[in-house]
Amino acid sequence: MPLVGPREMFAKAYEGHYAIGAFNVNNMEIVQGIMWAAAEEKSPVILQVSAGARKYAGQVYIMKLVEAALEEDPGVPVVVHLDHGPSYEMCRDCIDGGFTSVMIDGSHLPYEENVALTKKVVDYAHPRGVWVEAELGKLAGVEEHVKSEGHVYTDPDQAVDFVNRTGCDSLAIAIGTSHGAYKFKGDATLDFPRLEKITSLMPGYPLVLHGASSVPQKFVELCNEYGGKVGGAKGVPEDMLRKAASMGICKINVDTDIRLALTASIRQFFAEHPEQFDPRSYLSPARDAVKKMVAHKIHDVMGSSGKA
Repeated sequence: MPLVGPREMFAKAYEGHYAIGAFNVNNMEIVQGIMWAAAEEKSPVILQVSAGARKYAGQVYIMKLVEAALEEDPGVPVVVHLDHGPSYEMCRDCIDGGFTSVMIDGSHLPYEENVALTKKVVDYAHPRGVWVEAELGKLAGVEEHVKSEGHVYTDPDQAVDFVNRTGCDSLAIAIGTSHGAYKFKGDATLDFPRLEKITSLMPGYPLVLHGASSVPQKFVELCNEYGGKVGGAKGVPEDMLRKAASMGICKINVDTDIRLALTASIRQFFAEHPEQFDPRSYLSPARDAVKKMVAHKIHDVMGSSGKA
């Protein structure tokens, strides 16, 4: 099966009250872990490439890994998506390079500049059959080049105006999630009334939730047990994410949880096998940890198992 765009999978997700998992990739082991989980769960999947991952691995290398994954698991519908594209130029290069979806992140810009930048990307992407995600509002926290000291929640009426004026295909909204591993200091809360309002104003329109890793304490503790210093990390409870998926959120981004599972596995392996230096010996269990994490997210959080 060739790469696909998100249109059909989002339409089915909206109708079925579930979400598609968008998992960030950085190397071969992560791509394999995600794809093996998606194949096992018979779920559509989105492979996300951030600007940092693109710089680290190279766009051509990533696309060749995806090509290999499609040959190995031809029954899995796969979207390749640029996560938090910082510029028109990067979005254009990804579109030209075979991505089927791009995100232009103008959320840090004044409103009118965000509108203009998003529309510019849409005008390039749509004639080439590529989906465009945009963002309105700001998420607190830090993830690669994305940084904000506090939340700016998405205004529902402004969201309608933004979508109408830009023609973007999906919209990442801010309702209380945060980037990174340190999402909440007190109790976790999401603004579900705001989500409900946005959904009511744009029925059928696919919404996106960024900063949605749950930061499982099991992996935080495992990291710390074997020399890590991941203190105070706290994510979004999975029951809240499942509720959001039932209310019009069609795409949920997961990155931090994959990093934690991978790193915890490697730290544990090195502590228990200090004599080992073969990369395959520690990357194999790390890849399995990614697969288990992603399979759990697909089955228990997204609700997309069996939807391929």
